[in-house]
Amino acid sequence: MNIFVFLSSNFLTFVYFFEVGQHFYWSILGFQVHGQVLINSWIVFAVVFALCILTTRELKIVPEKGQTFMEFLTEFIRDIAKAQIGEKEYLNWVPYLGTLFVFIFVCNWSGALIPWKIIELPNGELGAPTNDINTTVALALLTSVSYFYAGLSKRGLGYFSSYVEPIPFLLPIKILEDFTKPLSLSFRLFGNILADELVVTVLVSLVPLVVPIPLIFLGLFTSGIQALIFATLSGSYIGEAMEGHH
Repeated sequence: MNIFVFLSSNFLTFVYFFEVGQHFYWSILGFQVHGQVLINSWIVFAVVFALCILTTRELKIVPEKGQTFMEFLTEFIRDIAKAQIGEKEYLNWVPYLGTLFVFIFVCNWSGALIPWKIIELPNGELGAPTNDINTTVALALLTSVSYFYAGLSKRGLGYFSSYVEPIPFLLPIKILEDFTKPLSLSFRLFGNILADELVVTVLVSLVPLVVPIPLIFLGLFTSGIQALIFATLSGSYIGEAMEGHH
């Protein structure tokens, strides 16, 4: 990840450039992409796909363990969507919120369970896809597009009337909210997962067996909470857009 730090003193601005971690790049259609993020994302896709196939290939009236787990997960996502979006409209958004939650959850757990950074590559290092700011920003922008789509499909151009309610003076603030929402979503997820992976990696390298175990369990808990927060806030933003309370 590349970080720019701006420091100002006596009307002069200094720009410091830092690179956190190492990356190896692939060139796709003229664009430079982080190869290790794509590799780990494909691993997550494969795990999620395999889990779905194994637990739903033989559905029964009396569910067994795998089917029971998937039904529980589905009901859990439905409850989140219903609480945030409302009973009338929530069903249309269950697939989106469910996809977000499951993808982020598996990404986060892969980072908490596996010390990717100790796996050496010729150039670059592996890690959970969600410890890369590009991934979390992309997920946050998907949510931004989703709540604009939800508001416009529900209310038409009248959706934008909420920007000047209750008084037009609030227009700049409400426009600013549209930028701060994806920023807060992306940086919250990215910061928590990156910090957790760094702590676990350092402790595993120093004390390989005993000390890191409690922190790994704490990381698993934190990773699940972050996936829940992201999905819940995404549902909340979509619900606000459809109700007109922007």
